[in-house]
Amino acid sequence: MKTRYTSLVSVKKNMMQKSEQVLQAANANLNSALIALEISLDELGELHTPKSGQISDFLSHRSLLDSQRAVINHNQEWVAFARAEIGQAKEQLKLDTIEFEKFNYLEVQEIKVILQKRKIQEAKDLDEIALMTYDKKANSKETL
Repeated sequence: MKTRYTSLVSVKKNMMQKSEQVLQAANANLNSALIALEISLDELGELHTPKSGQISDFLSHRSLLDSQRAVINHNQEWVAFARAEIGQAKEQLKLDTIEFEKFNYLEVQEIKVILQKRKIQEAKDLDEIALMTYDKKANSKETL
């Protein structure tokens, strides 16, 4: 049954579904960031400090440690960003869900009103038919 809210409800439902997709994408992004952080931490643990050798070996190892720490720092920032993105997506999904529920409720209420009006009209029509048939029976008995 179409009401004045039907098209609005479908638009709000589409917005809610898009928000759900954004949240799913944000969750996937967070998972990727967490995996990248874990890998970079594992790689840092796999770097072994040389015990002896030339100073250039020590300096290159130090450069590797610094670059790995920079990668870890970048991945930590990525995780923080992804978590913030999930928070925003959840908030938007919450707002879109509330809007959808609000207009869906209004549509249901309007449908109830329409059905009640139809029920009343049907009862009036049935009463009118009953009166018409009663009058016909009464008139036919009088003529006999």
